[in-house]
Amino acid sequence: MSILTKDKVKLNVKVNDKFEAIRMAGDLLVQAGHVPQAYVDKMVEREQVSSTYLGAGLAMPHGTNDSKPLIQSTGMSVLVVPDGVDFGGETAYLVIGLAAVGDEHMEVLSSVAVLVSEDEDMQRILASKSEEELIAIFEEGMDL
Repeated sequence: MSILTKDKVKLNVKVNDKFEAIRMAGDLLVQAGHVPQAYVDKMVEREQVSSTYLGAGLAMPHGTNDSKPLIQSTGMSVLVVPDGVDFGGETAYLVIGLAAVGDEHMEVLSSVAVLVSEDEDMQRILASKSEEELIAIFEEGMDL
């Protein structure tokens, strides 16, 4: 199972707040079979403890450490939020839900961070016209 597939990508998303964005990203992971619904609650709990905003318009919500056993397989969901969503005073335009088995968490996190740290790549992701186009950018920029 690929960690990023078309059914886990949503373009032109409008959300009222970061918790709606986190739940939407988490629900995509649930629907794809990576995690149970309880993991989404842990993603929200994690955000209440400390922001998952990483900078450069990127937030990567994920579960708390104690939610690790809930993860059935590594997966990633991507929301493109053209109007942005407030993550504790910072605006995220790209929200990536993450569930990773074992040590894969840091590997995926750093690969995504490197990809979006290039302003040009971030702009290409945000300007994606289709799920396939967005996935292609991630596949060329990461080792998926």
